[in-house]
Amino acid sequence: MLVRLLGSILALGFTIFIMALSGKAANSPIPPAKLDAPLAAAAGKQTAVFAGGCFWGTQAVFERVKGVLKTTAGYSGGSAETATYRQVITETTGHAESLEVIYDPAQITYGQLLRIFFSVAHDPTQLNRQGPDVGTSYRSAIFYVNEEQKRIAMAYIAELDAAKVFPSRIVTEVSPLKAFYRGEDYHQDFALKNPDHPYIQVCDLPKIAELKQQFPELFVDYKGSH
Repeated sequence: MLVRLLGSILALGFTIFIMALSGKAANSPIPPAKLDAPLAAAAGKQTAVFAGGCFWGTQAVFERVKGVLKTTAGYSGGSAETATYRQVITETTGHAESLEVIYDPAQITYGQLLRIFFSVAHDPTQLNRQGPDVGTSYRSAIFYVNEEQKRIAMAYIAELDAAKVFPSRIVTEVSPLKAFYRGEDYHQDFALKNPDHPYIQVCDLPKIAELKQQFPELFVDYKGSH
C-alpha cells in the first residue's frame, strides 16, 4: 500500500506525461478488432483475465461494462504460495496484478473487451509499469483461457501495431492462463469504496470517465456486487 500512497503523490505528473505520449486522440476509441468471435446465440458465462497495472483501476473499468457479470481482482503468473499482496509487491513472484472478468458472450464479445482494455483500461506500450507503478507485477498482459482468445488477442495486437494506433509498439504479454488467485478482500471494489483516495482520484476516475465517453452504449452505472 505504501507504494501506491507514494505513487499517488507523483501520479498527476505521470498522468500528464502519459497523455502526452498517447498516440490516439483524447476521448477517441481505438479501432475495433477485425477478428472477433460473434455474439453467442444464448446467454452464458465465459472468462477473460487481463493485467493492466494496478488492479483497482482495471476492475473499476470492467465492472462498468455491459455484459460483464462479475469481476475479481487478484493475481496471475506465479504460484499459489506467493499469491498475496505483500509478496507480489516484492516483484519476485512472477505474478501480475490481474482481473478475472466473467462475461456473457451473448451481450459482449472478447474482441470488445480487448478494445476497452487497450483503449481506456491501461497503456499497452508501457513495459513493466503503468504510470507511477513500476515493476513486473504492473505489466500489461492477457492471460488467455483457450486458443480462440489467443488468436483474437494476437491478431488485434498485430492490427493495432500495423495501424500505428500508438506511437510505440504494444508490449502486452499474451500467455496461457495457468491459474487465477483471488486477491485480498480489501482490494475488491477498492475504487468504488474509496472514491476520495488520491490514487483513485488521479489514476482511476479518469478511466471511468473515458469509458463512459468512448463507449456510452456499453457503460453501466455500477453500484457494487450483490
